[in-house]
Amino acid sequence: MEMIRLDSVHFSYNGQKVINGVSHFFGQGSFTAIMGPNGSGKTTLIRLMNGILKPQSGNVEVMGRQASGYGARELARQMAYVPQSQYNLFPATVFDTVLLGRNPYITWSPGADDRRITAEILVRLGLDDIALKDINKLSGGQRQRVFIARALAQQPAVILLDEPTANLDLKHQHETLQLLRQLSIDGMTVVVSIHDLNLALKYCSSFMVLDEGLLVAEGGREIFGEELIEKVYRVKVKIIREEENLFILPVEPV
Repeated sequence: MEMIRLDSVHFSYNGQKVINGVSHFFGQGSFTAIMGPNGSGKTTLIRLMNGILKPQSGNVEVMGRQASGYGARELARQMAYVPQSQYNLFPATVFDTVLLGRNPYITWSPGADDRRITAEILVRLGLDDIALKDINKLSGGQRQRVFIARALAQQPAVILLDEPTANLDLKHQHETLQLLRQLSIDGMTVVVSIHDLNLALKYCSSFMVLDEGLLVAEGGREIFGEELIEKVYRVKVKIIREEENLFILPVEPV
């Protein structure tokens, strides 16, 4: 089932083309990495998918409907968004932060079901023991897991994450991507923008490679070759294949 379809999407900032004719579809249960160097359009593409930005031409469809045809609350029931690392947050407990994810369903104040769903997600993500802590006092890894929990409280079919491993140490990078992979195995469509090629290759099942707003490659691990990476990232690399695993070793800048 197609969860998101991009059809010849274009977007510019102040006349400068940032997304140039991108077409792609995301199937149910896929775990897709959007990749490319800084300025390639990764964050912009995510914001076009979740409705923060509107394409200047082309179409974005969510579950067979034009994204522009959804109201904000209705779209939030289908799709959740986790932006890049957030700092200087208002004081709030972990529980209350995750409870905010229930906003698309709340008409006046949170009910018993909203609190139950929040508690269940905290347990699932191993956050129940810090449920009453101030989110500002958490480590970066814990905070990122809380933001993912808040997104899951929306009960979405699709979750979009912009650089979810940025500013995390190695352990928390892997824990975060393991969690996202499990969500995709459970049927959720997961889309991440990510810089680390090797992390993406280890956990993601499909890939989009952007370069200056153009979609230059898409598919599974088979799309990655030394020539593609050198062209897009301007770095010579050596690709190491070990059974089913693929590792990219940077050699030198071009």
